[in-house]
Amino acid sequence: MIDLTQEDGLWTVTLNNPEKANALTSAMLGELVHIAETATEARALILTGVGRVFSAGADLEEARAGLATSDLWERLSGAIAALPCLTVAALNGTLAGGANGMVLACDLRIAVPSAKFFYPVMKLGFLPQPSDPKRMAALIGPSRTKMILMAGQKISAEEAYNFGLVDRVVEADLLMPTARELVADSLSADPAIAAGIAGLCP
Repeated sequence: MIDLTQEDGLWTVTLNNPEKANALTSAMLGELVHIAETATEARALILTGVGRVFSAGADLEEARAGLATSDLWERLSGAIAALPCLTVAALNGTLAGGANGMVLACDLRIAVPSAKFFYPVMKLGFLPQPSDPKRMAALIGPSRTKMILMAGQKISAEEAYNFGLVDRVVEADLLMPTARELVADSLSADPAIAAGIAGLCP
């Protein structure tokens, strides 16, 4: 369900539950938290998925049973944001619900043209995780954040790029090559220098 590869300092984390649109169960979420909290030695991290959807967010059955309000979501995004290395979300498709948190916590976000972005947390009767609106607003401003969280708008990849929610839109066959290109300099740099630059960036 969660695949991890480690090669020359690059950690690639892949959501691999395409039959269920990479919806996250508590077990998958726990595994992601463990990876993020132990990736302190990584020199770069790429987060991606298998199939046409990056993640539909929480598995609906488990969400209703309590997963939607689990502290694991906040632990995951906090751990990713705290990593001293460059982190890239390579979005192979649509991003929905609670999965927004880990993507917002990444340093860079790239997406395929078919990706859609939405976060129907209010409609489902839940609050977003505390850090999600803050990180989203830092990227796209408060009005557009409310457009997604309160007006329930589904944003296209082009709109997301124009908003500043994603940094590049690339064709599917270029998604992972582009992600690897983005982390190449960090992988070849002195880790202390790369971490020092990361610490200087807001």
